[in-house]
Amino acid sequence: MNSEDFKELYLQRKSQVGKDVYKQISQLLEEARELHRRDWEKNPSKGRDFGQSWRSVKGNCLESIIEYIITEEVKALGLSVVNGNDLEGVQNLSQELGHVKRNVLIDYGEFGCHLPDADIIVYHPDTWKVLAIISSKVTLRERIAQTGYWKLKLAADETTKHIKVYLVSPDEDGTLKQDDLAPKKGRAIVEVELDGAYLLTEAEVPNSKRIKLFEHFIEDFKTTLGDSG
Repeated sequence: MNSEDFKELYLQRKSQVGKDVYKQISQLLEEARELHRRDWEKNPSKGRDFGQSWRSVKGNCLESIIEYIITEEVKALGLSVVNGNDLEGVQNLSQELGHVKRNVLIDYGEFGCHLPDADIIVYHPDTWKVLAIISSKVTLRERIAQTGYWKLKLAADETTKHIKVYLVSPDEDGTLKQDDLAPKKGRAIVEVELDGAYLLTEAEVPNSKRIKLFEHFIEDFKTTLGDSG
């Protein structure tokens, strides 16, 4: 099982259920897990048990399918997308990607300039202006605080303060589920610090300006583009 195999599963399910297929990402990952188990049992990884192997594959599958879905939507707006890994530690970047990288770097003074953790970077192909970074994760418990940190660093610099920071996830650990009596720390960070979290789930989500189902991502993103001129 690899990211291309998972994309095939996704497209097959999409042909059956249509645009709401994003709500079934967790179920698709469970199907992929069993397929991966069959492959792994035929050829076990040396020095790694199945759980370790699947965690790595699962993360790659999720990141790749979110990038696929978002790229399709964002390109329809005349914008471009690049995976953060394609900028990190890569020599001889194209002129376009070289400018994109410089436009999202965070300056740590004597300790140099560094890229924020970003699975997906959205930018304008004509101006190379970075518009948003998107972080994706199967579970959010550990990722939210990290993403909040990068948002604060970007907001602190005049050249990057306009960059939106989003989370996209199936939220399998329920970090952002509704709980008005005792909101979790992760939800508080999203509500106050981030520009939005969009969930790939069939579960109920908070009636919130910042936490929504994924189907609202593009319409909200269009609004931010209009607001920024």
